[in-house]
Amino acid sequence: MKMGEVRQYRQKLNGLTAEQLGEELVKLRKEQFALRMQRATGQQPKPDQFGHARRNIARVKTVLRQKQTAQAGGKAK
Repeated sequence: MKMGEVRQYRQKLNGLTAEQLGEELVKLRKEQFALRMQRATGQQPKPDQFGHARRNIARVKTVLRQKQTAQAGGKAK
């Protein structure tokens, strides 16, 4: 992903609810699993796809955690 694409993806993630982020996380995990299965069955997926999937999962988890922390911070006050 290029920087502009990453920025757009982050903005998209920030606009989602926690439930939608959970769905996005499941989708990305399935994509990661499919890539691993392709490699295991002898197909040759592009190596950079593994990194993209892993980084996107991390991005979703980060935004999800930020939303949870902000929500918990609002309740504590």
